[in-house]
Amino acid sequence: MSTFSLRARWVLPVDGPLLSDGVVSVSDGIITSVDKYTGTSPNLQDLGDVILMPGLVNAHTHLEFSDCRRPLGKPKLPLTDWIRLVIANRKRNDRSAESAIQAGLAECLQHGVTSLGEISTAQPAAYDGFQGASLVAFEEVIGFSASRMESILDDVGKRLDRSRALNPRCLVGISPHAPYTVHPELLKRLVALAREYSLPIAMHLAESRQELELLSTGCGAFRELLEERSMWDSNAIPQNSTPLDYLRILSDAPRALVIHGNYLTEGEIYYLGEHSDRMSVVYCPRTHAYFGHDTYPLESMLTAGVKVAIGTDSQASNPDLNLLSELRWISRQFPNVSPDTILRLGTLSGAEALGLAQETGSLSPGKWADMIAIPCPEMSVPYEKLLSSNTGPDSIWIRGVCQRRSY
Repeated sequence: MSTFSLRARWVLPVDGPLLSDGVVSVSDGIITSVDKYTGTSPNLQDLGDVILMPGLVNAHTHLEFSDCRRPLGKPKLPLTDWIRLVIANRKRNDRSAESAIQAGLAECLQHGVTSLGEISTAQPAAYDGFQGASLVAFEEVIGFSASRMESILDDVGKRLDRSRALNPRCLVGISPHAPYTVHPELLKRLVALAREYSLPIAMHLAESRQELELLSTGCGAFRELLEERSMWDSNAIPQNSTPLDYLRILSDAPRALVIHGNYLTEGEIYYLGEHSDRMSVVYCPRTHAYFGHDTYPLESMLTAGVKVAIGTDSQASNPDLNLLSELRWISRQFPNVSPDTILRLGTLSGAEALGLAQETGSLSPGKWADMIAIPCPEMSVPYEKLLSSNTGPDSIWIRGVCQRRSY
């Protein structure tokens, strides 16, 4: 049995009050207690002037693009033009999705991410190098034509079976890509499949005004893109459709992640708040900024009780995979959102969105000891320091095993 205790100037459990001079005790990778230091802790390691907090949860990534040296295109590029660049990038002769994924996994860990949600297009073996507490790989599904529905469903079933068999530490889910790439009837069948296997489901939704135009009128830039690729089906989307139509379908899944949600209406936000027991929104702050979208409705979501998690999206639209940088961006852009709420978005809320809250996301007895220590030499309460500095973690533990320590 491996038993030890970590003492820190500050212990930030996330689901409990901040502790000064706190101690987290661990046995066989499981947290056994979180308390004030009393001088009687077993195998005590004094970390000194640090904030000890849960490992970060990156709820949405596309790691296959982690080899991009900078985001594709230029800021404020229309989403459809950016997608054309993504398609071209995937066709590069020198491209290795597996190598990019490995690099992305290493970068996530470097920045203190111990659990993540990934949109998977690669073989399961590409994720073998991830030593994180949990990885939820959402198998991406594209199928806009009704004629291909049965073959797509058959392929999805095989991919899910393969993923579970080859990488037992990797949890699986389903990702119907977006309304402009997935027929509504296929979405219903995928949600039924998710119910059958008790799987989470993740879908890009309300990401751009171009998408809203396609749903409402069947016209616009997305139709042009689909016609270019011989994918357009004029019968796929009923006239005057809205993201709410898709939310209603997704709400039947055991757990649903709405990716982006940049242009959700007040009514759609209210709907998500009503279904927060099984539906979450994943906000990707710096990707949102890269495309120059309207101000994100974060405060409206939080007021409505929507469960909001945070993701980095990909390096095709983001300079890096640093989740702390996403949280710090939120702190600058939304000064009315409290620091403790922001930190929760990047930890426990992400774990809840991915269905991992019983295992990780907070420093709580009975959960895995997934933790990071961030230097904090000042004596003041550390929330503001954590969100205003550029300091990253100098120590990382996954299931009680120290992955990196700089002292």
